[in-house]
Amino acid sequence: MTEKTEINDLPTSAERDAAGLVADLGAHKTILVTGASGFIGQRLVSALIAAGHGVMALVRDAGKMMQAGPSIRLVTDLNQIPSHTRIDAIVNLAGEPIGNARWTRAKRQRIIDSRLATTRNLVALIARLATRPPVLINGSAIGWYGLWEDQQLTETSGARACFSHELCDAWEETAERATALGVRVVLLRIGLVMGADGGFLPRMLTPFKFGFGVQFGSGLQWMSWIERDDLIGLIVHAIVRSDITGPLNATAPHPVTNEQFVGALAQSLLRPTIFRVPAAVLRLVGGQFADELLSGGQRVIPAKALASGFVFRHERLRNALDAVFEN
Repeated sequence: MTEKTEINDLPTSAERDAAGLVADLGAHKTILVTGASGFIGQRLVSALIAAGHGVMALVRDAGKMMQAGPSIRLVTDLNQIPSHTRIDAIVNLAGEPIGNARWTRAKRQRIIDSRLATTRNLVALIARLATRPPVLINGSAIGWYGLWEDQQLTETSGARACFSHELCDAWEETAERATALGVRVVLLRIGLVMGADGGFLPRMLTPFKFGFGVQFGSGLQWMSWIERDDLIGLIVHAIVRSDITGPLNATAPHPVTNEQFVGALAQSLLRPTIFRVPAAVLRLVGGQFADELLSGGQRVIPAKALASGFVFRHERLRNALDAVFEN
């Protein structure tokens, strides 16, 4: 008889094959990472350090990363970086969490301001550096596209108006100001990042702890996901490949519907999927947040990543879930 996966004891990938994720960087590099204490940033920083690279990390609370060791330099303000500092790449992941609370007017403003302020400060840093970094990898999200139901979306697709688009468009426009300074800018449109120790997956696992899974709304909305180590690999790929510029979809090649995702999760955990939360209930509880992030979605294809030769470790959901839940 197959044993059930123990939800409370899911493994973390924080120390697994970290150096291999950034092997393409080659010789020693110095990378400036904002949002370094977050779910994605922590994994990127640990991989860079494991591979012998230098990291400068912009954090709000230096105490959160004191365990990172001597290979990392912590700053709480970009003005602490001298103008003679050489930086080989900047990865901008900073910003107020978008999926942890209802989008009140104050919450929306914090979400926008946190991203734009850091990005403006990065452009100002680039302008005063004696040697400017060749590339800025700027975080964004697939929310840029808005809500399109079943239509496949690539980097050449248009957008539909909604708060997610407004946010991402302003963030990308701010980052693109670095191009006038001679810096290559990559706009990383990130999907749902999957890992056991953060991101959206632990929240989806909560109902399974009580014996059942939950579908949101119709279950037909698309979930464009990416396993976290694949995202780290794609960030490095974008740093190394000087021909990659502009929007870059950071999603696995095979998105799934919410119904398919919850079903695959139920199979992996050997638990039933028996409960559906109607869209009207989600809207009542979460408002616009629920409409865009729970009931809505995007069917996004990583066309530029695939065309540039990037190889995903986890192209399909079941394979990614097996990797997340493996012992």
